Amino acid sequence: MARATELEWAPESLYNTAISAVVMRFTDNRTELRSLTDDVLFDVYYKLYDKNGLVELGNEFTDLDVFMRVLRVMNKRVLLHRSFQAIMDTEVNLAQVLAKEFCRRLTPEALEDETIKSKLIQLGLSLGSFLCEAGWFADSTSIYTACLDACINDENTNHKYRAMECAVRLLHSQNVNCQYKDSEETFNKAMKICMELEGRGHKVNKAVLHAQHCGLLFAQSRYTQAFNTCHLAILELNSNMPPIAIVDVMRLCSKACVVKREFKVAELLIKYAVAFAKEKFGKYHPKYADTLLDYGFFLLNYDCVIPAVKVYQLALDIRQSVFGGNNLYVAIACEDLAYASYVNEYSLGKFQHAKDHAEKSMSILSKILPEDHLLLSSSKRVKALILEEIGIDCNNRDEERKMFEEALSLHLSTLEQARQAFGEENVQTAKHYGNLGRLFQSMKRYEDAERMHKQAIEIKERLLGPDDYEVALSVGHLASIFNYDLAKYDEAEKLYLRSVKIVRELFGEGYSGLEYDYRGLVRLYTQRGEYGKANHYNDIINQWSVIRDAHLAKEVNPLEYEVNMSIPELVELVLKNHTPPSASQHQPKGADLKGDAKEAAERSSGE
Repeated sequence: MARATELEWAPESLYNTAISAVVMRFTDNRTELRSLTDDVLFDVYYKLYDKNGLVELGNEFTDLDVFMRVLRVMNKRVLLHRSFQAIMDTEVNLAQVLAKEFCRRLTPEALEDETIKSKLIQLGLSLGSFLCEAGWFADSTSIYTACLDACINDENTNHKYRAMECAVRLLHSQNVNCQYKDSEETFNKAMKICMELEGRGHKVNKAVLHAQHCGLLFAQSRYTQAFNTCHLAILELNSNMPPIAIVDVMRLCSKACVVKREFKVAELLIKYAVAFAKEKFGKYHPKYADTLLDYGFFLLNYDCVIPAVKVYQLALDIRQSVFGGNNLYVAIACEDLAYASYVNEYSLGKFQHAKDHAEKSMSILSKILPEDHLLLSSSKRVKALILEEIGIDCNNRDEERKMFEEALSLHLSTLEQARQAFGEENVQTAKHYGNLGRLFQSMKRYEDAERMHKQAIEIKERLLGPDDYEVALSVGHLASIFNYDLAKYDEAEKLYLRSVKIVRELFGEGYSGLEYDYRGLVRLYTQRGEYGKANHYNDIINQWSVIRDAHLAKEVNPLEYEVNMSIPELVELVLKNHTPPSASQHQPKGADLKGDAKEAAERSSGE
């Protein structure tokens, strides 16, 4: 007998047939449907989505009581995300409607009744959590803020714990939505609540709070503080925590370790987080995609560019499958993949793949975020870097000028937003100066290029110290201008040698970015007629190539590994290898990389 999968048509189950029949006469049966169980009602609504009945479904979901019923069906959350996003892609801002309706219910009269108050706070936490999972952070923020305000001044211990939970969730939403000043206030409130509870003799696990604070400090480029806070989070990590909390602590702390070049600890944390998320949530779940993006971040900074691209692509595929449409999570994954592809394709000059993803990210974000939002600014930065490289390779002068002018406009816009968000004395601001320096070099505005790179170096040195990777990156860019465009060979030589020294000490002899400095030195010594030194660095390039080939040969499928330890064993191993530095020590940034050799001026890719 032929298997069902081999048939051209297979009959639906009786249950599915009944659901389809109900949906065909949905308008007639709408009122009676409310008497169904939550599971069955969910299936009716999803079939309605599947049949493209978005108007009717939107009308149903705008009823908060109805939506909370489908929200209780936890084992079909991915399907709910898919149908919810489809409604958001219409003119119905369902997230905002639900958030406003919830906040409207938090009346003084309702909050006076302890039973009603408890139910409302729980409803808010559930709704806020879903909207946060779905990428609608402004609306989840308004819900969490209302919940926090409702219980923060209540002396009841249970409500204090609720206030703590609201504050931690609010901190997460504000972090992702780039509301950093608000995040700082929320963190301070959360710490105050913790102290009040601990003052009463109650135990409070602060692992997630510390991890979210770590994420805030990371976003603000306060890397030493982030690394120290990461240590505090790991100290309180245990297997009794909810799986989603365990995953978030691990992945956020891993990023803090990456920028401190603590790659061994970062690898332990992120690989465990990826495997744990896959086991607990499944390989098609958004939380698994979250861990993949942070794993890609680790790989990209660990000089494993090709595996990073693969991991970023998988993360995007999952988010696209779950959300689709104009969703913030999809846009972020597109941007991450765009930058990784830009780095990967840098030596080949084939940037269409990277450009497509950067433009898709910008297109989505421009529809759902304000023009001055930092997330949109980040996508503009990536597109500007790509446009510059396309312009360099363009044979048509008019097209080249057009590409450069658009890139300049994008870079200036992102610089101004960075200044407003972080101030002048910030690594992110310095990186924008560096990107402008690269672009001005391409535009043959050499004095402007030199000024931008020197400004970037000065800021980075003040913040990170003289021997940081970020400093080496900018020093190498400035050396490229002196060498290829201004014939300042003595100055270029000093800069190249300084860059090489920093990078070798941080990464070893096989780091891919060293090729730029080596090739620059070969050209420099050739121009000065010092052929012995030029030959010496040609030999070094050959040795470097052997090391790189060996490194690339070792690269395997980044997801083919096993984790054979418990969470307590992981914590013990991490703490054994994790030594927080003094807050006064300088730290490497490390969020940006290099590509391979490129003709004309040898220099690393943009920041």
